[in-house]
Amino acid sequence: MRTLVIDTATAACSVALLEGERVIGHAHDVVGRGHAEKLVPMIAALPDGGRAARILVDCGPGSFTGIRVGIAAARGLALGWGVSATGYHSLALVAAAAFAMRTDEALTVVLEGGHGEVFVQAFARDLTPLSPFASMKPDAALAALEGRVAVGNGVRWLTALAPDLPVVEALPDASEAWRLPQELVGLAPRPVYGRAPDAKLPGGITPPELAA
Repeated sequence: MRTLVIDTATAACSVALLEGERVIGHAHDVVGRGHAEKLVPMIAALPDGGRAARILVDCGPGSFTGIRVGIAAARGLALGWGVSATGYHSLALVAAAAFAMRTDEALTVVLEGGHGEVFVQAFARDLTPLSPFASMKPDAALAALEGRVAVGNGVRWLTALAPDLPVVEALPDASEAWRLPQELVGLAPRPVYGRAPDAKLPGGITPPELAA
């Protein structure tokens, strides 16, 4: 069964077309911003225009705008193609890819979180979470490592405090999604922001679709 994977939750705009565990098409570009302009042409350039029997999308945590771009695309394509769309966490995907290249029994994923914070979650090698994910200030994230290597695009905040800290810079890559077990790819395609959103309605009310 073919799967289209969409990952726009971070600075990377990434798509992949999978046939089981085989990657038959892939594009990955670190764009920072502008995911909306990049995403559709990237999907269209995949074999068969990215047409697949199911869609997987990164639900976050990560960039508010990036998450929404990816989920909107996944929902729209799922509706148009008459297929299912489900999601996964960005932190789990980074962990899965990192374990494929390392022998660590546990590691901590640290992704950019905005407002000087980072999203942090520790994983065992079988991708069992060792902690709930949280948005933290860098000093708190550094303390939460407990000796584990830090992996992600938020590690620069930690090395600013501890220059000799062992880290691996990484971003989510859609082509690595085949490494996620089935129990980690069944999220509803809804945003997982990880901290309170900035957007407020008049009176300071958070719009329901933006709630974490």
